[in-house]
Amino acid sequence: MVIGIVGCIIPGLPGVPVAYVGLWIAQATDKIDFSWQMLLIWGIVTVVVSVLDYVVPAWGTKKYGGTKYGVWGSTIGVFVGLFFGAVGVILGPLVGAILGEMISGKQFNEALRAGWGSFIGILAGTVLKLICCGLMTYALIQALV
Repeated sequence: MVIGIVGCIIPGLPGVPVAYVGLWIAQATDKIDFSWQMLLIWGIVTVVVSVLDYVVPAWGTKKYGGTKYGVWGSTIGVFVGLFFGAVGVILGPLVGAILGEMISGKQFNEALRAGWGSFIGILAGTVLKLICCGLMTYALIQALV
């Protein structure tokens, strides 16, 4: 569970899926007996949050006035950023959105606004992952008590 929480912040570690695996590992012990419904719901939440982690930066770009070029740039930036560690994950979508908007003909200030939206999306995705892992950890602790 701790690795899952850390993975929400550090790129390369899929935080929410790791925390979900932690629930299954706990389930395999004699001390914890989660319901199958709970494990299924957390599995669905894990998939949804994992997908949203890639979608939210593009949504933020669009919300802050980005065009399809900025959205595509942000999306490409998410994947390219994965190769550059923590800095890449934060800056990849931001730079991608800015470059996409500038390719579309927007001025730098307008492009920067779309990039800011992408950055806000990254932060929102990180908060969402932390909340999800925190709730899974809480469920585990409650099951132990």
